[in-house]
Amino acid sequence: MSFPLLTATAALPAIGAIATAAVPAAQRVAAKWLALLVSLATLVLAAIMLVRFDPGGDRYQLTESHAWIKDFGVRYELGVDGIGVALVALTALLIPFVILAGWHDADPQETGSSRWRPTQGFFALILAVEAMVIISFEATDVFLFYIFFEAMLIPMYFLIGGFGDRAHEHGDDAAATQRSYAAVKFLLYNLVGGLIMLAAVIGLYVVAGNFSLQEIVQARANGSLHMATSTERWLFLGFFFAFAVKAPLWPLHTWLPNAMGEATAPVAVLITAVVDKVGTFAMLRFCLQLFPEASKWATPVILVLALISIIYGALLAVGQRDIKRLVAYASISHFGFIILGIFAMTSQGQSGATLYMVNHGISTAALMLVAGFLISRRGSRLIADYGGVQKVAPVLAGTFLIGGLATLSLPGLAPFVSEFLVLVGAFERYPAVGIVATFGIVLAALYTLVLYQRTMTGPVKAEVAEMPDLRVRELLVVAPLIALLIFLGVYPKPVTDIVNPAVQQTMSDVHKTDPKPEVEAAK
Repeated sequence: MSFPLLTATAALPAIGAIATAAVPAAQRVAAKWLALLVSLATLVLAAIMLVRFDPGGDRYQLTESHAWIKDFGVRYELGVDGIGVALVALTALLIPFVILAGWHDADPQETGSSRWRPTQGFFALILAVEAMVIISFEATDVFLFYIFFEAMLIPMYFLIGGFGDRAHEHGDDAAATQRSYAAVKFLLYNLVGGLIMLAAVIGLYVVAGNFSLQEIVQARANGSLHMATSTERWLFLGFFFAFAVKAPLWPLHTWLPNAMGEATAPVAVLITAVVDKVGTFAMLRFCLQLFPEASKWATPVILVLALISIIYGALLAVGQRDIKRLVAYASISHFGFIILGIFAMTSQGQSGATLYMVNHGISTAALMLVAGFLISRRGSRLIADYGGVQKVAPVLAGTFLIGGLATLSLPGLAPFVSEFLVLVGAFERYPAVGIVATFGIVLAALYTLVLYQRTMTGPVKAEVAEMPDLRVRELLVVAPLIALLIFLGVYPKPVTDIVNPAVQQTMSDVHKTDPKPEVEAAK
């Protein structure tokens, strides 16, 4: 039997989480280094997975299948297509930067908190989230996916509520209350979505007799499995609701600004750049493949919700006074673009949406982590408390600018390509939708440039006059992300070559082809 690479890639951070948590309390530095080394080893396995994946080969590769709960048809089934392998690589890439950026976030002496904060627990929880997210991207058994889709909420709850941001204008007790509120809100929203999905998962088993994604899709394709129209629509809504909460799609988005605002910057990156991608990924893998007709039926409403997310998120970002909440609302707008690309039902749109997931993860990580370094120096998240930073910390200001320009999809940086493909895909089938969505780009330029102007330019405020520039550890976090943004902005082919075959297969599942261009016949 060949080496179980997919299992190993998910199991390594899970084992690392247990080992990190077991490190003696006095050995905090050892726990940090152990977590970092485990995350780097996981990145190596993900790189091997990328090398072994053949874009022109079978749809699902490196597959593993073992009996699990025979009486209920549950199997331990793993496999990655081009979309899954790209997102596994993204997750494995970002976690080492999250760990490095949060190196001192759980140290009481660094945070100034009177409460003891278990450093080992902080890094163990990050590795636990990584393990659960990776196996969610690999699972091809619906029940197996559901278990880890829900289980990742627990470590995230403790990361938000137990290790929240200390840069707060209120005292420790008030800050702890707000962190608890944000953590509970995050948990409740996602649990409700998960419970609705559980009902749909059970319904799918009643109809199909098993939980295997590949078997169900094949049975539907050859006509041996037929779902009544109403049944398919109800099951689709159950799955989509849970994914829309995770994504997050308007009006199910309200947990995100609270969670990102109260979490530390690395945990905020974990939320929006890693965990939330599971929602949009699952729309492609499960909603479109399992329920193709219901997906087409729901498309008009979903496109409207995506447009609202794009414009609403951008407008609220423009009016924010809090740096981290601004990035949160910007992410809501960006997730609107991703969902728009998925349900435009064109190959350009879905390729752009998948590429957007990767590029948004990198750009948001760069911007949020630099913002976290800025906030830790000043001790405030409020935009009004900054001014003239570029004169005292030019490297910090420069990296902040590049992260911001990537957020507004400047040509030459990675998000531009993905946003362009999403808009082209939308224009092909829904021109009016594409026109409205374009206004989101204008608003993105507004909130990004205003944020930079108010924090980095103008007279130097007394509180930032002695602000140090980026340190070596912080440069090790930011520089590779900036380099990736530039590289993928100039040359996105390595990612598109991997995801495009999977996108074409998804288009085939929903029986959609790209609209033919209307060209006036030559006279």
